[in-house]
Amino acid sequence: MKISLLQQMYKDVLVGIPLAKESHHYTSLLNLCIEQSPERDESCNWMHLPSTNGGIRCHQDTDMSDAVVPTTDDISNSFANMNSFCPREVMLLQLTLIKMMVAKAEAQEIEFNMRQKYCEIFVLLKEAKIDSKLICLLSSYDQLLSHMASKSLASLVYFQLKEENALNVTWLTFSLKTLSGFPVNTQVAECLWTLTAIIKDILKDKVLPKAGILKKLLAPLDAVLEGFYNSILFHHFDSHHYTSPYSEAANNLISFIDLLEALLASRIELELPLRCQRVLFLKVSYVLNLISSSIHYLIKKKFIMLLKKCVLYKPREDAKSGSLFLQNPSLFEDMGALSNTVLQVVNLTWLNRIPLSEKASYFGGSEAAPGGDTQGGSDQPVLRALSLVVLKALEFKCQNSATEAEIKGDFQSSMSQLLIFWRSHLKSSPQSHPVVHHCEWLSLIFIEQDDDMWEAAKALLLIYLKFDRLWHDAADNLSQKEEENWNFLTHANGYNPHCIFLFFLEKIAFDSSVLLDFLISSETCFLEYLVRYLKLLRKDWHQFVDVCNHFDTKHGTFQSLSSVQPPHQEKQSCMTDESLQNACCEQEPQTLISLASSHNYLVFTTEQCDNEVAESNQSNSLICTDSTSLLGSLQSLVNYDSSDDSELESDGKECLVNTKQVPLNNESEMRIRETGFSYTDDKRNTLKSEVLLLKQMGSNTSSCVTCMASSGNIVPLRIMIYKSTKCLEELQKAISRLQRRNLFPYNPSALLKLLSHVEKISKNVNPQ
Repeated sequence: MKISLLQQMYKDVLVGIPLAKESHHYTSLLNLCIEQSPERDESCNWMHLPSTNGGIRCHQDTDMSDAVVPTTDDISNSFANMNSFCPREVMLLQLTLIKMMVAKAEAQEIEFNMRQKYCEIFVLLKEAKIDSKLICLLSSYDQLLSHMASKSLASLVYFQLKEENALNVTWLTFSLKTLSGFPVNTQVAECLWTLTAIIKDILKDKVLPKAGILKKLLAPLDAVLEGFYNSILFHHFDSHHYTSPYSEAANNLISFIDLLEALLASRIELELPLRCQRVLFLKVSYVLNLISSSIHYLIKKKFIMLLKKCVLYKPREDAKSGSLFLQNPSLFEDMGALSNTVLQVVNLTWLNRIPLSEKASYFGGSEAAPGGDTQGGSDQPVLRALSLVVLKALEFKCQNSATEAEIKGDFQSSMSQLLIFWRSHLKSSPQSHPVVHHCEWLSLIFIEQDDDMWEAAKALLLIYLKFDRLWHDAADNLSQKEEENWNFLTHANGYNPHCIFLFFLEKIAFDSSVLLDFLISSETCFLEYLVRYLKLLRKDWHQFVDVCNHFDTKHGTFQSLSSVQPPHQEKQSCMTDESLQNACCEQEPQTLISLASSHNYLVFTTEQCDNEVAESNQSNSLICTDSTSLLGSLQSLVNYDSSDDSELESDGKECLVNTKQVPLNNESEMRIRETGFSYTDDKRNTLKSEVLLLKQMGSNTSSCVTCMASSGNIVPLRIMIYKSTKCLEELQKAISRLQRRNLFPYNPSALLKLLSHVEKISKNVNPQ
C-alpha cells in the first residue's frame, strides 16, 4: 500500500468516481495498522501505533480478548513502503475516508452500484475487526486521532444499526464495561463522545424511523446510564480536579453534559421515554447542587443552559389536539419533579450561592473582548437562563395547582428571591436610572434576547391569568379593597401584564415594526403571547388605562404643571428605593425630582427642577418632545412601510419656547417629573380632550410641539395610552397591508380580529 493509493481513493470518493478495483484492495488500504504490543501480558491485549508522535493508552479488557486482534502481516509490512509519511498522517487519512464513505453510502443521490461497493468494503472491514481497532484508538494521547476515531466509530455503529438493524456487539460491550466501571475507570469521555455522536446521527436522518432505532440503541444502556448519572454527579466537586476545564475529570463531566443534551433531544422520538432520557428531570437536585458548588464556571454554565433547554422542552408540534401534558403523562411527571425541586432550592436562597462570572467567556477564554462592556458586569446569557428556569418552574407549578393556597406562598417567595437576584447582578450604570418598578425588571433582563424575553413574559402572563381566575372564582364580585390589594400584589411581585407590556413598548420606542418583526419570526413565542395578552386587554381595559395613567404620573411620560407649588411651600418628591421594594405608587421625599429611565433620560436635582418650573410658569407654556422619537436610531429589521399605500412621514422641526435645550446623550426626549401631582377619579372624562390634543401633535414621531395652556386649568395629558394604542393600530395596518399582498407567512385573521376589537374599545372609551 502506498500513500498515493489512499490519496487517489480519497479523490475518487470525494468526486463520486466509482471505485474500479476489488473491494479487498480498498479494505487493505483502509485497515488501520495498529500492532500488538510485545509487552502485553496473558490477560489483556494492548495495542499501539508505532512511531507516532503520541502514544496510545488502550483500554484493558479481560472480557474482550476476542474483540482485539493483531493486524495482518500484509498491513504491517505495508508501512515499510511509507517511509516519507508519518503513520499518524496516514491513519488520519484512513479515518477521514471511512467517515466519508459512510456518508456517501447513506446518500440516496449516489448511484446504487457505488453505494453497494461501499457496503461491501464495510463488511470486509468488520471482518478485519475495524471496530476493535477504533475502540483502542479512542484512548490515544493524540487528541486529533482520538476525536477522528470517535467520529468514525460512531458512523460505523450507526450505519450497521441502520442497514442491518443490529447493534455492534463489540462497541456495546466496550460501552457497558466503561460506564459501569466508573469511577474506578476514569477514562470515560471517549465512550461518551461516541454515544453522543451516534444519537446525533440518528436524529439528523430524515428518512430513518427514529423511534425503533433509538430504542434498540439505548435500551441495553438504559440502566447503566442512570447508574453513571448517579456516580458522576454524586462526586465532591470542591476537589481541585474540577477547578480546571482541561482536567480529565472536567472533560468527563463536559462530555456527559453533551450526552444529556442529546438524550433530551432524542426524547421527542419515543412515545414512552426511557429512564436515561428522564433521569435529568427526576434527579435534577444533583445538577442544582453541582451548580452551586465551586466547580469550574464553564461546567456550571453548560449545566445551566441544559436546564434552560429542559424547561423549554416541548413535544412534537404535530401532536393531536389537547393538552400536551395529558398526551405525555411522563412529561407531566418529569416537569412536576423538576419544577418542585427548583422552587425548593430557590426558596432556600440557592440563587444567591451562584456567583456569575464578571466577564463573558469568548471561545473558552477568560477575557472579554476589548471594549465589550457586559451589562452590569455579570454574564447575561447565564443570568437570563437561570431566571427563565425559575419562571418556567413557577409557571408549571401555578398552572397545575387547583387553589391559590397551593401556590401563593411558593410564588411570592420565589419571585422575591428572583427580584433580589436580579438587583444584585444587574447593577445600574452611570448612564442608566435605578429601577423604580418591579415590573420593569423583565424588559431590562431579557431585552437583548428576544426568544427568552417572550418565554419569560408568557410565563408571567399565564401566572397572572391563573391567579386572576382563582381570585374571581373565590369571590364572584371583588370589593374595591380586594381589587386594590390584588393589583398591588401583581406590581409588588413584578408580574402585572399591562406594566410589563408597556415597559417593553417604551424600550422599543413604541415602534410597531419591531412587533411585526417578532410576529413574522419563527424563533419566538411572541404570537402566542400577544394573542393571550390581547384577549386579556379586551376584558381588562380599565386596568390597562389605570396602568397607563400611573406611567404618566409616576413614570414621568408627561405631566401637568397645574399642581406645582412654589419651592418654599412644598418639597419635591418622587419614588424612593423603599417604594421600589413595595412596588407601590406612593411618593416620598427625595432629592431627585426625576429618575432617568432605561434610555438615559435626564436626572434633575431639586434646585434644577425649581428653576425649570419657575421658568415654565412665567411663560405659561410647556415644551414636550414626542417620546416615540426616543430611539430614532433604532432601525427595524425590515422596512415594512415601503409599499405604495404606506403613510407618508414628514420631517418635523424641533421648537423651543422659553427654555434652553439640554443634551441627552444623543437621546431625543426630555422627561420632566413634577411634585405633588395626583390625578382625580374623573380621569376618564378628560381623556377625550387629551387625545384630541395629542392628535394635534400628529403622528410624526420626530416632532416637538409647544403645548400652551393656563397653569390653572391645564389638562394632564395621557400620552402612554395614546402611544400604546397607536402602536397597536399601526401594527394592525402593517399586518393588513402584508396580508393583502399575500406576504404574511401565516393567516393572521384571528390576530387582526383581536387588534380590531381593541381598537374599537379604545375609540369607544375615548371618542374622537
